[in-house]
Amino acid sequence: MPIDLSLTHEGSMSLPESKTREYKQDLSSPARAMRSLVAFANSAGGQLVVGVHDDLHVVGVADPLNEEERLANLIADWIEPRLVPTIELSTVNGKSVLVANVAVSGRRPHHIKTEGPEAGVYVRLGNTNRQADPALIAELKRGTRSEFFDKLPVPTMTVDDLDTEALSTMLKRDVDENVLRTLSLVTRDQGRLVPTNGGLLLAGKHREETFPFAWAQCGRFWSPERLDFSDRIEIRTHLPLMVDEIMAFLTKHAFKSAEFGDIRRKDVYSIPVEALREIIINAIVHASYSGARSPIRVAFMDDRIEVDNPGGLMPGLTIDDIMTGVSEIRNPVLARVFSEMDLMEEWGTGLRRAVRSLGESGLPAPEFIELPGRLRVIVHIANHQPTIAVTSKPALSSNQESEHVDDTSEHVSEHVHGQSEHVSEHVDLELGPHAITLLTTATDSPARREDLLGAAGLTNAYGNYKRNLIPLLDAGLLERTEPDSPRSTTQRYQLTEQGRLYLEQASPIRTVPGDADTEGADIHPAI
Repeated sequence: MPIDLSLTHEGSMSLPESKTREYKQDLSSPARAMRSLVAFANSAGGQLVVGVHDDLHVVGVADPLNEEERLANLIADWIEPRLVPTIELSTVNGKSVLVANVAVSGRRPHHIKTEGPEAGVYVRLGNTNRQADPALIAELKRGTRSEFFDKLPVPTMTVDDLDTEALSTMLKRDVDENVLRTLSLVTRDQGRLVPTNGGLLLAGKHREETFPFAWAQCGRFWSPERLDFSDRIEIRTHLPLMVDEIMAFLTKHAFKSAEFGDIRRKDVYSIPVEALREIIINAIVHASYSGARSPIRVAFMDDRIEVDNPGGLMPGLTIDDIMTGVSEIRNPVLARVFSEMDLMEEWGTGLRRAVRSLGESGLPAPEFIELPGRLRVIVHIANHQPTIAVTSKPALSSNQESEHVDDTSEHVSEHVHGQSEHVSEHVDLELGPHAITLLTTATDSPARREDLLGAAGLTNAYGNYKRNLIPLLDAGLLERTEPDSPRSTTQRYQLTEQGRLYLEQASPIRTVPGDADTEGADIHPAI
């Protein structure tokens, strides 16, 4: 890789430490430098620059030729299998620095000799070195042999352990042995036809017995710290079916607009549905299910949505690589089946499409953060606090007329241009399924907390109070009779004028389209 030793105006190195770059003032403590070289070779390559202080100012090396020879000897003595980086001397700001340029190794995993091949394997995570666990070491070895985990046989299972009926439904065609073999869902092992890891992941009847974390967890959080949630679900269906269930959870907690054109109604959500769908598909297909310690997690906060997938980046890849479309398929069996189901298009294009879609929606590109054992993708969204209306409005040309009508429960915009009409409605999905019952109970006179919750069939537990009453207080629909003493034993809750208006507009009530059969579906005012 090219060596960039440019300086800032202040005379310090212009590039900070990263996944592919580390600075050392000298080699007086060689262990850390050697671990960095091992991590570079096992991950995505990188450069060790000796002669730069921690504050990124160049201090140089005292005896460049001797230090060059010492570095080469240290590498030979410390690292196995043998690593042969390119070592160069360069002059920066009049001072000599030593640069060891390491490529991704075809002999990985490399390790520190004294620590052994199990404890001495390191990988690069951000600008730090992390000890690799057994599952990651196995993946590094498979990579050098061009093996894929989801193509490996599971000799303890039989073809009967696959739900072929579900596969037929998902693929929309009959599934026989020939189809199973063509898609690498089964393979021959010791003269028997057995499922592959990919087959069990996609349609195993008892998938979680073999892969205990091959499922998804979704949560809607009140706080940006991901501490308090208002709703959460666990999704344990077949992997391809997870996509729609995760998206249903996200759209359930988004604001929704209705757009009419040529008579037909189109629902428009306040979250970037298309981009999120691509990111979720990418997370499912590219997760590492070998030795995973956590499920796929999707967290919806007021200002962002985070998607975590276990396993992190494939060895050899950086975040810059995936942002520019460089792709490595971790699970080709999963990828092919998702492609056959039209969930994926050309491999390696999903994240680029997500970035483009976010840009078209006026949102920033997603953030990618490497964390221990997982990769996090952050999509920033408009604020979804329950009391803030988030609407989706089409751009107006100079000859279009607009009319806006606002009140406490809805935001209606009409844009008339020729034959088309757009209506944008604000539907608050954060008040919970018991909002109408709770508000109605407080209509005639102030009510105790336990009486309100009891009317909705809920116990007087704090969790029920937090999920159901607090949102109504925050939205200004309910108020405390003793606002300065929220824990008073004589505390009561009464309907506000805004709450009365809300109830008037909430009759009759309806459920969100598509959620009619969902347990605990939210109830919203009819528009």
